[in-house]
Amino acid sequence: MRVALAQARLALDEWEVPCGCALARDGEIVAVGRNATNRTRNGTRHAEFEAVDALLDAHGGDRAACRFEDVTLYVTCEPCVMCAGAMSALGVREVVYGCANDKFGGAGTVLDAHARGCGACGGAGGVGKPYDARGGLFEREAIEMFQEFYVRGNPKAPTPRRALREFPPRAST
Repeated sequence: MRVALAQARLALDEWEVPCGCALARDGEIVAVGRNATNRTRNGTRHAEFEAVDALLDAHGGDRAACRFEDVTLYVTCEPCVMCAGAMSALGVREVVYGCANDKFGGAGTVLDAHARGCGACGGAGGVGKPYDARGGLFEREAIEMFQEFYVRGNPKAPTPRRALREFPPRAST
């Protein structure tokens, strides 16, 4: 989760929503990602998709070689419904997240895509498979980064509600 938090910090420094993630297999980080929705102007470029694409790229697009069934996704904020459904479709083993996503959470807070699989809505039939999900790991640190982001404002928001400002400098550690 520390790697995911570092990715979130990079996203925050780039004026992105500070969500970061790391994919781990057998105790080793195999891919990382951070939100890129502002930079790309593409609402699907969440941290989870960035990491999945990095892993796929590392294996020449060979999904089987990625061994998603052996992967744990560490992410600073509970995956949204879109990302939670994608993790089900990919067949990841587990998702561990920092803070809950009370507006869009797909790992139990709003919708339980992690437990039911993707595509089960409206009798459409399930796609993917359920996976374990648990939250609260480094929750405070994740929330603090989100607070920093929302206090200073989002320069790419469709209609800024308030003037943007730099967040006070962080103390060196």
